[in-house]
Amino acid sequence: MKTLKDVISLKFKTSESEGVIFHGEGQQGDYITLELKKAKLVLNLNLGSNQLGSIYGHTSVMTGSLLDDHHWHSIIIERHGRNINLTLDRHMQHFRTNGEFDYLDLDYEITFGGMPFSGKPSSNSRKNFKGCMESINYNGNNITDLAKRKKLEPSNVGNLSFSCVEPHTVPVFFNATSYLEVPGRPSQDLFSVSFLFRTWNPNGLLVFSNFAEDLGNVEIDINEGKVSVHINVTQVKKNRIDISS
Repeated sequence: MKTLKDVISLKFKTSESEGVIFHGEGQQGDYITLELKKAKLVLNLNLGSNQLGSIYGHTSVMTGSLLDDHHWHSIIIERHGRNINLTLDRHMQHFRTNGEFDYLDLDYEITFGGMPFSGKPSSNSRKNFKGCMESINYNGNNITDLAKRKKLEPSNVGNLSFSCVEPHTVPVFFNATSYLEVPGRPSQDLFSVSFLFRTWNPNGLLVFSNFAEDLGNVEIDINEGKVSVHINVTQVKKNRIDISS
């Protein structure tokens, strides 16, 4: 396909922070890649290379954050020549691509949910998307519907299921005064805790536990946006260990 205009839209939800949402490339150095990186949305685009090389035409735009929250997010990419509108959840960002070409020339297949292994370092280091997509529309083609009805030729659907499985995790919301208290485990010399958390607040107590027999305590908190672990042991000379990350 050689196009002057493109409209690409889809919705996705995932709990993964990395993954290729879709990718297409051509023999002239053209490519378009939409992916999640560190839970942000990144669009990489190149409308072709000239004697100055493909780097001259490379354009990269980043938008959004915390997109691995397993909520639905909508994306619309509208391109007319070098003018691009990138809309994420109704927030639109306008930019112009680098280089001097207006047409996107994609000779090879377009892939959704990942990219084919081409032997290039860029393809090897990128993760496939893991999550749910719906309402995939590429230049007027309803890709989701065509894939479900096996009307895409040629296509490699792979291990797709046309349903969205919800994760089995149950989140807990804490306000400024609430906390969760659970019974300890007496007569054990091992303390182990793991959890995922998300907050906008730069300070707060995450975990606190007293050791039995007044041996000390352990505290995990956020202090000015950094996670700190404090272990107080009452029966040794160096009685406090502080770890910050």
